[in-house]
Amino acid sequence: MIRKFISLVSFGLALVFGYLYYVTYFKHRDCFNALGRCFDDETGVVYSEQSGIIWLLLAALALGVSLYTAWLLRKPKR
Repeated sequence: MIRKFISLVSFGLALVFGYLYYVTYFKHRDCFNALGRCFDDETGVVYSEQSGIIWLLLAALALGVSLYTAWLLRKPKR
């Protein structure tokens, strides 16, 4: 039961981190200058290119944990 909960929570975190990656980096990937910054005129927010790497890493890590725990659920218990 706890493995199923961990799998679902980590999958939810992977979705959240993936969305944050999309919002903070992927939408603005053509806007970054030589310093790795992008200024959005509409919202007045400065996005950093390095934040995309962090959000993508967190999303991949959470997805990996989710898939690993789901794989463990398929194994028969001893």
